[in-house]
Amino acid sequence: MIANTWIELNTIVRRKTILRKTILLADDHPGVLAQVACLLSREHDVVGKLTSGVELLEAVPRTDPDVIVLDISMPGLDGFEAARRLKAAGCRSKLVFLTVCEDGDFVREAMALGADGYVVKSRLATDLLTAIFEVLAERKYISPTMEL
Repeated sequence: MIANTWIELNTIVRRKTILRKTILLADDHPGVLAQVACLLSREHDVVGKLTSGVELLEAVPRTDPDVIVLDISMPGLDGFEAARRLKAAGCRSKLVFLTVCEDGDFVREAMALGADGYVVKSRLATDLLTAIFEVLAERKYISPTMEL
């Protein structure tokens, strides 16, 4: 009886671990980082909270995240340039931009750089988890309020 219970618990833990993905966050606003980490840590493992594109480039090889959630506007190296460099280096992490930019030109540029998702911060609570689910399922995601 105890052995069967142990096997069942071990299977549940293994399934839960397999379903949890690693996520690396990059945004220059500490409040946004804290809010996003809190939201995502319920279902995923947040492996870093960074405040610049330079820090992001340094952390990706170390953490090898499944998903990178990044802002466009960051000091030193913006999110677009960071994405460009990550893709050029062969990064296979899914990229989801989380930004205040609601201009279709920004969405098009993000997607041209290899982004898998684009979420506007005004829809953070409703769209980000869905976006991550979609990109992990090999589908693109753009906040529904965006017009291209």
